[in-house]
Amino acid sequence: MAIDNESFDLLLASVQRFVRERLIPAENAVEEQDEVPADIVQDMKDMGLFGLSIPEAYGGIGLSMEQECRVAYEIGHTALAFRSVFGTNVGIGSQGILMDGTEEQKQTILPKVATGELIMSFALTEPDAGSDSAALKTRAELDGDHYVLNGTKRFITNAPRAGAFTLMARSDGPGASGISAFIVPADLPGLTLGKPDKKMGQRGTKTCDVNMDNVRVPAANIIGGVPGQGFKTAMKVLDRGRLHISAVACGMAQRILDEAVAYAQQRKQFGKRIGDFQLVQAMLADSQAELYAGWSMVQDCAKRYDAKPSPSVSDPDVSMRASCCKLFCTEMVGRVADRGVQVHGGSGYINEFPVERFYRDVRLLRLYEGTTQIQQIIIGRELMGRG
Repeated sequence: MAIDNESFDLLLASVQRFVRERLIPAENAVEEQDEVPADIVQDMKDMGLFGLSIPEAYGGIGLSMEQECRVAYEIGHTALAFRSVFGTNVGIGSQGILMDGTEEQKQTILPKVATGELIMSFALTEPDAGSDSAALKTRAELDGDHYVLNGTKRFITNAPRAGAFTLMARSDGPGASGISAFIVPADLPGLTLGKPDKKMGQRGTKTCDVNMDNVRVPAANIIGGVPGQGFKTAMKVLDRGRLHISAVACGMAQRILDEAVAYAQQRKQFGKRIGDFQLVQAMLADSQAELYAGWSMVQDCAKRYDAKPSPSVSDPDVSMRASCCKLFCTEMVGRVADRGVQVHGGSGYINEFPVERFYRDVRLLRLYEGTTQIQQIIIGRELMGRG
């Protein structure tokens, strides 16, 4: 799925203008108040940002993976909290329903997700199951035409805002084959939220625990209507999410590099601009080269993703390449952020300069949607499994 080039160019131009005129000027307020202003959230809904990846048939814009990555790259130029507001709707919150849901589930849920009327979150991680997601302990016991859910989910992005969760629970025996994916409305009795997490960075993003005490969920709310397919659904969803995050990382790397270049052009030491010193130029050059490599990887992999017969079809090679993008781009932006602080010198350690908060913000990118080490394992296993 994709929209025509002319329509996409108009959308991309409006996103660029929105970032430049609305989001960047609001960065300081988000940092200070730990909240994205309600009027900006409404503007995002009006622009259709909550439905970027949802097909037009279900009320969304219907971008291809390549198009979505280009939008994510532009959104990455500003504080990551803004993207987080709609990120779970575009990606991990809704894609499981789109890929594996029944037609009734798609018709019921996705139009509300696309408009932002319904915020969806993805609830997989648990206190004792993060990287080893197949080891999750949340139980789903069949009781008539309902499942009874008990357990705790941890670090769930947008949980305080969510109207529903794509939630993984163990409905059968051990291992990946015993996991089912449920659509769980946030207002069900027995479902409660923990206190908001206080994080190193990304102020304005919202994460917390999701606790379930005998939460009754209709059996019809299993995504696709078939138990035991949840782990497969989650893994397919993460392929797309990893590419999206990789594009965001490239966008943020570009913003940090722009800030570093601008500072190097105006800051003077020893009678000339610091950017005229070769050792400062070397830091800028390394950042530019790595950014170019990362963004090239993302665009190539996104094209390969779009070339699959269907988003719901697994392709081990594309999955491996998506992991390559996630590994390289999120590590890359960490190095670029570090150099950005170094170019700024002491000023880079002061909160009034954007690179200080971006340095903290990008650290999370190496952890969620699968840590760097998990990406290495995925890549290594795929290579070793080839004939």
